[in-house]
Amino acid sequence: MKIQTDYLKIQQSAKARKTVGKVVIYTLLTFWAVMVLFPFYWMVLSSVKGYGAYNSEFIPKFFTLSPTLENYVSAFTTVPLGGYFANTLIFTVATTAVMLVVTVFAAFAFARLKFRGKNVAFILFLALMMIPNELVIVTNFVTITKLDMRNTFLGLILPSVTSVFYIYLLKENIAQIPDELYYAAKVDGTSDLKYLFKVMIPICKPTIITIVILKVIECWNSFVWPRLITDDPNYFLVSNGIQEIRENGFGRENIPAMMAAVVVISVPLIVLFLIFRKKVMAGVSRGGTKG
Repeated sequence: MKIQTDYLKIQQSAKARKTVGKVVIYTLLTFWAVMVLFPFYWMVLSSVKGYGAYNSEFIPKFFTLSPTLENYVSAFTTVPLGGYFANTLIFTVATTAVMLVVTVFAAFAFARLKFRGKNVAFILFLALMMIPNELVIVTNFVTITKLDMRNTFLGLILPSVTSVFYIYLLKENIAQIPDELYYAAKVDGTSDLKYLFKVMIPICKPTIITIVILKVIECWNSFVWPRLITDDPNYFLVSNGIQEIRENGFGRENIPAMMAAVVVISVPLIVLFLIFRKKVMAGVSRGGTKG
């Protein structure tokens, strides 16, 4: 009887410690979530406050009883925000499409094809990740300028169509697929190109989707390179457009309208991630797990 009582006490103690641990963990996670999400909440809140109401607040309020959408109207009518959106969409789609083709073929070659010096070439390829981005930007700027591609979509797109990291990620995913599957396909007379499109790409679909989403986010948020290579507003992307709005538009005076423009630019990426978040997590986990 005593042993049974002691066992029950141990169980209750363990259960209590587990409960306390969960409370602490969820409290910390809740605090961290509030810290991360608060800037987004403040951005959206500011975007629905009237210009007069926002400027009359000596102490910022965490809510508003009279929300308005006039700031969103101003964001599209005062500045060419729609044109910035169109430029960014063209840049993002074209860059992602070309990069995906390069990444898939390069990863397949490094993972499956046999050619002399493959390992050395891959090591040198990975070494490119150690080169500071600033040096690459300077080299690309000089090259694009000499080719007279400034203020063109081609000049914006070309330096962004390759990524060592994405090729490495997809190559590791392909390497997890058993070699026997490849050899069996070769015995059946399947060409490497057909094997790639019929077998490898469907199997690696989660990783490919992850690469596409990450590249879309990267292109959408691109700032330094478009800022260097374009000084014509007709080729500004949304990131450069926001900077232009802040410097020469209503950004320094009409903060609510500025926040509305930022909300409009941020929403597509947030929606994209929420829709494909499971695919992103699955692709990253598969690309980073061996065997």
